This record gives sequence, C-alpha cells and structure tokens, in this order.
Amino acid sequence: MKLFSKILIADRGEIALRVLRACQELGIKTVVVHSTADEDSMPVRFADESVCIGEPLAKDSYLNMRAIMTAAEITGADAIHPGVGFLAENSRFAQMIIAHGRTFIGPSPEHIDMMGDKITAKTTMQNFGIPTIPGAKGEITSEETALQQAAEIGFPVLIKAAAGGGGKGMKVAHNEQDLIQAYKLAKAESKASFGNDQVYMERYLKAPRHIEFQILADQHGHVVLLGERDCSVQRNHQKIWEEAPAPNLPASALVRVNELIAKAVKKLRYTGVGTIEMLYENGQFYFMEMNTRLQVEHTVTEMITGIDIVKEQILVAAGNHLPFSQKDICIRGHSIECRINAEDPKTFFPSPGRINMFHSANGFGIRLDSHVYCGYVIPPYYDSLIGKLITHANSREECLSKMRRALNELVIDGVATIIPLHQQLATDPAIIKGGVDIHWLERTLGC
Repeated sequence: MKLFSKILIADRGEIALRVLRACQELGIKTVVVHSTADEDSMPVRFADESVCIGEPLAKDSYLNMRAIMTAAEITGADAIHPGVGFLAENSRFAQMIIAHGRTFIGPSPEHIDMMGDKITAKTTMQNFGIPTIPGAKGEITSEETALQQAAEIGFPVLIKAAAGGGGKGMKVAHNEQDLIQAYKLAKAESKASFGNDQVYMERYLKAPRHIEFQILADQHGHVVLLGERDCSVQRNHQKIWEEAPAPNLPASALVRVNELIAKAVKKLRYTGVGTIEMLYENGQFYFMEMNTRLQVEHTVTEMITGIDIVKEQILVAAGNHLPFSQKDICIRGHSIECRINAEDPKTFFPSPGRINMFHSANGFGIRLDSHVYCGYVIPPYYDSLIGKLITHANSREECLSKMRRALNELVIDGVATIIPLHQQLATDPAIIKGGVDIHWLERTLGC
C-alpha cells in the first residue's frame, strides 16, 4: 500500500480534525495550518506540526495560497488535503500544489474547472445522457436574451451564477418584471462573490427534493457509488439536516440514475471523491451540479456503508486501487446528521463566543464530529458550523429515536445553537414521514 509521509491539512474546524484522525490511523504525519484566531483549536493541538499562516480573516490566512505552500515547504509535507471549504474547489491551488511537486488530495485541476463552471458541467452531463433541468443553452448575456429564453422555458425561472454555489447568485423570477431585476441582481451578486458575473437560466422547480450521490474513483478506472443522501432540509440553500438512504424514493428510479452516474464518471475519467447533486420532482431526477471535493455530510454515507471515505480519498490520491468494487457495497440501516451551528435557532444570527459547558451525546450508534470543547472560543470570522451529530440504526424509525435522545443529551452552553430547532424537526410529522422538499423548512419557519 502506497502512503504519503506527511499531509498538510488546509482547512479548519471539525473537518480538519476529521482528516487529521484519518491520517493518524493510517500512520501519516500531519501538519495543520491555522490563523491567529485558531491557535487554540483542537486540530492545532493534535497535529504533529502546526504553522500559523496569517491573521483571522480568511483572505489573510486560509485563502492565502502562498502562505500554505510555504508551510508545506518548510515542514516537508508531500501532499495537501484541502478539506471541504476555502480552497477545496480552487483549480489554481491544485495546479500550484502539483507544480511544486506535491500531491493535491482531490481531482485534477481540469475536472475542478469543468465542474466548477455550472454551464460547462450541465452541458457535459447532458452529453453523457444524464437528465438536466430544462433551461437556456449557455450564458444569458442581456436582458433581451433573458426575456426571450424565459418565454421559451416558461415562468417561473431561476437565474443562476455559472461559478456559483451555496445559493449565491441565484434568483427566482415569476414574470417579466421580476426577471429583469433578478437578472441584474444575480449578475451583481455573482461578480461580488466569485469574481465572475456569468449567469444562466433554468426552469424553477416548485417542490423538488435535493438528492445527492457519493462517488469514489481511483486512478485505475474503477468507480464505485456509495448510495444516495437526502439533503432537502435547507434554509437559504444551506443544508441543516441530512440522511441516508433517502426515504420514500422508488428503487427503480434510483437504480437507473446510479447506472447513468457510474457511466458518466467513468467517461470523465474522474478520480477521488466527488458528489453528483440532483433535484428530484414528479418521479424524475435532474442534474444540478457536481462537487469535486469531500462534503460535510459524507458522514451519513460512512455510517450506512462502513467505509471511511476520508481514508479512501487519501489512499486513492496516493495511487492505490480501491479495495472494493460496486458489488461489495452493502447498505446497512439508516443514518441522520444534524448540523450544529452556533446560531440563534429562530433568527439564525451567528453566535460566536466562549463555550462555558460542553457535554457530548453518547451511546450505541451515536457519533459527534466536532472540534469544540469547554472553554473554546468560537471566532466570529468563519462558518458557524461547530459540529455534526450523527446517529445510525437498523431502521429510520430507530435512527430518529436515537437522534431525539442524542439532541436532548448534547449540551453546549455559553453560545446560542440550533439544537432547539433540530429537537423540533426530530418530532415534526413531516420529517418523521420523510420526503420533504427543499422549500419545506422555509415554509414551516415562515422565513
């Protein structure tokens, strides 16, 4: 088995700790880079080496490619894991790592670019026979073009940033007057967020579910799918609650879409970890985007397959063959993840500050991925995610029961968290039934 000697982890928080643990279990030395705001973090404490790369703002530290490469040089790291955020889908960063004779633990820069441009990604998947949401071909370059294409597609329509993600640069238009305003706002927001004002248009699906498919592919042409996840419980396009397998989906539709995805990924010659995100409405799957990185919610897939996705990601990047084939994948039971954010559970306003009391939920089938501890100060500069509470059981009903108990046991005092919201969700009849759409939470909360 081929192994790296030392991996630099270019992320922070719970995901940095998750990658660090995988490295330790593989016997690989670790380097954690950090800002001055994170010098007391758990990843920094547990790493073999740590390097401060800048001031708290991300642009001065976690987005500073030169500082990260310098840290890799002085510590002798032969590979860099980008985590899930910051530079994880930055092809320039991947190219820089490769140019300096190191391994980027992720797909090729070409694949990052291809799937990072949503117009190119959609066209590519269409060519591979994967259904896509009906929409305009290519970029929308003027108000006149927008009006013409919307007339052909039919209202309502969705204007989306070609370089977008996380709901940025995404606007809904229900009529011509809405469309002009949506077009202008989407371009401006896309330019501000991504430095790219290209936008495109799709039909707006009124009540779809967000279903995603986990991929593992090695450098030798082997592709394995690890089942699907339901990530439909969202607010402002941000996922809050995820589970696997997706409840109440027809098996025949899943078999067909899995076959299409496997063929497409093989034709792409993609390597590493990836996720195909799709919308599902009225019995039909539609390609939405492909994430060329590890995702926050990979945990629920790990629980139902028994496969350590982060370890396999590292081993594949080192050139190893996947140790299993598609026929070896067995889905066992059900898993749910609740994202624990340091936010007010009603207003969702961030709540940085000191944690005065911390007690983890425990017991059979319960997992907590978190970097926080009693006395830890949550900085105000980054994403508000402070942990992921995951349960696993033989059935979805039992899994929900475990989650209700775990949420009652988990204590995080000193800052506001969305634990009360999750407690409400875990007892909601719609969640218990399963199969809510992506707009359900916002309708329920009235926001």
